[in-house]
Amino acid sequence: MIECPAVQKTVVQWHYDLSTVFYRVLWGPHIHHGLWHANESPRTAQVQLTDAMADLARISEGDKIVDVGCGMGGSSIHLARTRNCTATGITISPLQRRWASTSAAWHRVGNRTKFVQADAEEFQLDAETIDVVWSVECTEHLFDKRAFFRKAAEWLRPGGRMAICAWLAGENANSPDMEQQVFDVCEGFFCPSLGTAHDYMGWMEDSGLTINRWHDWTSQVARTWDICERRVRRSGVRWLARIIDRDTVMFLDRFRTLREAYDTGAMQYGCFIAEKPAA
Repeated sequence: MIECPAVQKTVVQWHYDLSTVFYRVLWGPHIHHGLWHANESPRTAQVQLTDAMADLARISEGDKIVDVGCGMGGSSIHLARTRNCTATGITISPLQRRWASTSAAWHRVGNRTKFVQADAEEFQLDAETIDVVWSVECTEHLFDKRAFFRKAAEWLRPGGRMAICAWLAGENANSPDMEQQVFDVCEGFFCPSLGTAHDYMGWMEDSGLTINRWHDWTSQVARTWDICERRVRRSGVRWLARIIDRDTVMFLDRFRTLREAYDTGAMQYGCFIAEKPAA
């Protein structure tokens, strides 16, 4: 695991309060990578990642989901609409909570979704009440990942599943240049650390879960950052960010760093599916 000690939790909340509008304008309603099979639009690719992950987690009608790091509610709303499940979304950002609730009402799934502003590392649920713990590109922001996985595993009913998509430090990112690339991404995107695929599987197994499978989707998601970087250049949004907040400028400038880290193998993008053994 590669760490960036300078990142503070208050900065993570500030980033999402401030940058949610940038995410929405530059990318779309889902604050996560797209998953490409061919030449689909970015919007289609974002939905494909959600659907692929939901298929692997076997999400079906009536499932009760907790969406950790729900952002603007994209996954929760989509799953409630298309799979008739119920979802509780957790975000550290008050702005994102309001945005997600409004969007859910607009899409007529307000009765099947609930959004809570809370720190995921402090959030509590009753044991064995959840069918699926879902998290897309949030665990990178957690400070004690091992403790989170232990707690989240307790939420799951026997037979429940955990579905995680995460940015990863590459398994072979052991050269100074590669480590610097990962550190620069952590700094620019406000991640206190990035674990490897081995780390994630270890945390899940230590929590009593069985790993069903993990998928390396790096090559299928990497073009996300080509598109975002191109949109930054064309929109002039970096000029606006310079007026508002210098950390947001660094965030925009590190899009290229993340793309290069995928190319060098310093980083990977992984999807993990694990299951709680039946009683």
